[in-house]
Amino acid sequence: MSDFRRAPHTFLNTILTASPEEAKSLISNHLKADAVFDIAHPLHRLDGSETIWEDFYAPLKNALSHVRRRDEIFIGGPNRRAPGGHWIASVCHYVGNFEGPLFGIQPSNHLALLRAGEFYRIEPDGKISEARIIIDLLDLMRQAGRFPLPHMLGTEMLFPGPATHDGVLPEGQADGEKTLDLCEAMLADLKAFNPETFESKGQTGDDGYWHGDMLWYGPGGIGSNYRWSGFEKDHRASFLTAFPDRVGGDHYCRIGDGNYAAVSGWPSMTMTHKGDYLGVPATGKSLTLRVMDFYRCTGGKIMENWVLLDYLDLFKQMGRDLIEEQKTLR
Repeated sequence: MSDFRRAPHTFLNTILTASPEEAKSLISNHLKADAVFDIAHPLHRLDGSETIWEDFYAPLKNALSHVRRRDEIFIGGPNRRAPGGHWIASVCHYVGNFEGPLFGIQPSNHLALLRAGEFYRIEPDGKISEARIIIDLLDLMRQAGRFPLPHMLGTEMLFPGPATHDGVLPEGQADGEKTLDLCEAMLADLKAFNPETFESKGQTGDDGYWHGDMLWYGPGGIGSNYRWSGFEKDHRASFLTAFPDRVGGDHYCRIGDGNYAAVSGWPSMTMTHKGDYLGVPATGKSLTLRVMDFYRCTGGKIMENWVLLDYLDLFKQMGRDLIEEQKTLR
């Protein structure tokens, strides 16, 4: 294939600013008529290009006045996992004045930057046939002053772009397959951990997968942290205490592109809620979690990691409807 990343990049950065007639033409030219988008709670599965427009793009345009898309990462590559094919992966923000309700979230009437992680399968004709999208509605609640959880674990912040400022359509970088090899090796060793220290084999140190100054950017509810010690304190310890039997890595997509790699599972994790988590007492329920990870590597180490999790779906499984709860706040 030629550079299959460019046509979808243009489409995704044009569709929200197009006139109704232009949007109709763009969708016809860039989406399969029977495309399927799986989107985070509360949207879930959208079948067909017309439904995708009506239930996803149109609400974004209506809620976020003068909405624009801003990409932080936009990469593509052949998928190592079934169903194979060529895929795009991106981290972006939908930027606009939050003036109308969006998927049940009440507006703030102020600027909002709604972050999202997105994976798209691109067919040989250049059209999108399927997608998985996690929009961080929990962080949007925080921005609107309607955060329904008791506290953040790490530092809540706007997702930064890569420190190297080269994550959008990267060119002339390292071998993406080797970048993905590194991330896959890390994920394989991350599965097992010491229940007392929460440490996993090979993660840190001179021979470890992660750079000593790693940055981990987490979603609403978790926040971001610095270095492995911050990652353990602000995310890993509380997560593994609550879900000690978690098993991850059930991915439908793994791609590498230059110094970047991206993986996602829908769901990726299965686990049991055995400990309190973010104000929710242990329920003993079996849960699943949709996950997206984006990595930047340098010198054979993982330097930055952007993480999107469908926490509204996870909390719904634990018996909390965060969308309904935020309506009573403020």
